[in-house]
Order: sequence, then C-alpha cells, then structure tokens
Amino acid sequence: MKQQANQIRAGQVIEHDGRRWSVLKQQIITPGKGGAFIQVEMRDLKTGNKTNERWRTVDTVERLVTEDKDFTYSYTDGDNLVLMDPDTYEQTILHKEIFGDQVAFIQDNMKVTVNLVEGDPISVTLPAQVILEVVEAEPVVKGQTASSSYKPALLSNGVKTMVPPFIGAGEKIVVRTDDGSYVERAKN
Repeated sequence: MKQQANQIRAGQVIEHDGRRWSVLKQQIITPGKGGAFIQVEMRDLKTGNKTNERWRTVDTVERLVTEDKDFTYSYTDGDNLVLMDPDTYEQTILHKEIFGDQVAFIQDNMKVTVNLVEGDPISVTLPAQVILEVVEAEPVVKGQTASSSYKPALLSNGVKTMVPPFIGAGEKIVVRTDDGSYVERAKN
C-alpha cells in the first residue's frame, strides 16, 4: 500500500528501486530554507546492505504488509533449520543465516516467531531468554568474590559468556538470546 514518506517508521518494510528494505531509523529534517524532507536508514532484506535515502515529505513510498507467524523448531538439516507450523503441521525450511547469531540458542521444540513479508520470511524472533548449562568455568580466586568481577564461561551450546564468580561448571543459568549475556541462576 502507498503511504506518504513522512509516515515511514522504524520496523516497517518498504519497497524501493525494486528491492525490499527494512527501515532502521527515520528522521524528519526541516532546513532553514526549502521544504522538509525525511532521511531514512534502511537495510536490504536480501543482501543485508545498509543505505540512507532522502524523500520529500510529500513523496509516496510502497509499504509492504508484514505478518508474524509462530512456528516450532524441529531439527537442523545441514545449513537449514526445519520449523513446523503448530496449526497445520506443515514443515518450513529456513537457512540458518536468517537467524543470525541467535542460531546458537535454538533448542528442541522451541517456539519461534517468523516475520513474513508477502509470505517470504525476513526475520526470526526467539524467546528473550533460554536456560543453558555451564560446561566450563574458571575456578574462583580467593578474595575475588567480594568484587563484582565476572569470569568467562563456556555454555553447552558452544557460546562463551561472562558469569559471576559463584557460578561453576555443571550449573544451569538463564541467558539472553539477543546478546548471550548472563541473566541469573536457573531455578530448579
């Protein structure tokens, strides 16, 4: 659907020059002389390249309709992840690149949300936090527990993160899926 350029907002998906773009930032600029314009930072959904574009506020752009659909992770097949629609039990195959760095946090039967533009997947959202086991952690140095220093630890999914000194190998912790940071000790 067509919309005026001054109605572009971050998170929208637009079509420009025959390609689909995800809007990252937008800013309306009113110079001292002349009409206002909108500066938009956007990312190409296919290549991942970023660009900036300017439109006059009266220009129109094509906004694409997006839809969020829930899936359940089934299994990994090489570089592809197989997801199942919980309503129809149909399988959908997505390349692991669409998951970005979050692919390491995928767990069996995890519910994920796929953002679709006209039926094509453009991004995947995982739950905000997951529970993982600490496989390796440095031992606590005497006197170090009083300070707020963190130590490196290796998680069961192969991701390294920083944990408080009281966390040891074999313990389960809650980790953020967006950046892999420690949240808290998992409750049993």
